[in-house]
Amino acid sequence: MERKLKDLFVDEIKDLYNAEKQITKALPQMAKKASSDQLKQAFEEHLKETENQIQRLEKVFKELDMAPRSKKCEGIEGIISEGKEMMKEIKDPSLLDAALISAAQKVEHYEIASYGTVRTYAEMLNLNKAAELLQETLDEESNANEKLTKLALNGINEEALHEVEEEKE
Repeated sequence: MERKLKDLFVDEIKDLYNAEKQITKALPQMAKKASSDQLKQAFEEHLKETENQIQRLEKVFKELDMAPRSKKCEGIEGIISEGKEMMKEIKDPSLLDAALISAAQKVEHYEIASYGTVRTYAEMLNLNKAAELLQETLDEESNANEKLTKLALNGINEEALHEVEEEKE
């Protein structure tokens, strides 16, 4: 059987559905480990957004006349696994906050690439409602990434640097 763009689209949506579910399990752990109140709040806010993103994906499945189904997302699983390793290995709170931002941005970049792709597929397949829903999520992921960058640049990375310098003295 020859696969078509719609089959690839459905496959990618299943992958994203699983990714978002994995992320909803990881974000509370990350928030718990964060020492920065702003970072903790960013993770908690993004958890709420992620729950809404899951609902949006369920609407996309409905547009396709399909029940929501997952396909294990190996990519996000690997990125989350890396983040968990960092959380185990790094004891310094400031350095851990910088590492948590790094891990979260890897997730965001994966999602930005994935949502951009499936939104484009939806447009090509004339699935306009699905394309709108996917664009909404893509915008949220981009905003989350920008927020993380601002947190990193507005103190968190600097604090991690100072912790390292103080250890040298």
